[in-house]
Amino acid sequence: MDLLQRNTIDDVGAGGEIDPLPTHVAVIMDGNARWAGHHNLSRFEGHRTGTENIRRVVETFARFKVQYLTLYAFSTENWKRSKVEVRGLMTILDRVIKSESKALHEKNVRLRHLGRLDRLSEKLQRQIRRAINLTSNNTGMTLSVAFDYGSRAEIVEAVRQIINDGCSPETINEEFFSKHLYSNGLPDPDLIIRTAGEVRLSNFLLWQSAYSELYFTDVTWPEFNEDEVKKALLAYSKRQRKFGG
Repeated sequence: MDLLQRNTIDDVGAGGEIDPLPTHVAVIMDGNARWAGHHNLSRFEGHRTGTENIRRVVETFARFKVQYLTLYAFSTENWKRSKVEVRGLMTILDRVIKSESKALHEKNVRLRHLGRLDRLSEKLQRQIRRAINLTSNNTGMTLSVAFDYGSRAEIVEAVRQIINDGCSPETINEEFFSKHLYSNGLPDPDLIIRTAGEVRLSNFLLWQSAYSELYFTDVTWPEFNEDEVKKALLAYSKRQRKFGG
């Protein structure tokens, strides 16, 4: 990072402004295992450390008045990982729901889940629904967690719902279709961030990201700190969004 960019980031941290800011930011949280490997730790420790970073990142985006934040936590393809790793991820999810739901509620954050619930244990399903109900009337940031989420599966499920409802072809347009997605009620993401150097969306919000700005960084998720959030927001503020116009 050159000196000019560092000064810009420091100025923002000291009270400078970033304008415009995105309304909705979505993040592909990648690099936990890579970070763990670099520190001679297990993949589980990488996931645990990455999970601990979520609170710090959420608080940073909240300070910048980002209204909607969506985190890609577990994809439909992640079930292909080893049983040990998947079991570890479920254990972490269980702990996070228990430890963070009340704190998020006290901070007026509304929680949403994007994806399937039926493949999770009944205990986890109850905990997720309880957290969603607890925060449902909150008016601050909406934090959506995409867990057991895949965009292609989401689109296929939307088509199935439309067919099952017996809708006539004339009633189907983009707005109508969007209402059948997991993300119904959320604005499309203005900015999608992916950490850890991969340059792809990996089946994340494919319909919703048609005109999203994309930001890729080599920084792994456990290292994605306040300065990295500011860098992403600054980069977004310098983009010219034309939406095809």
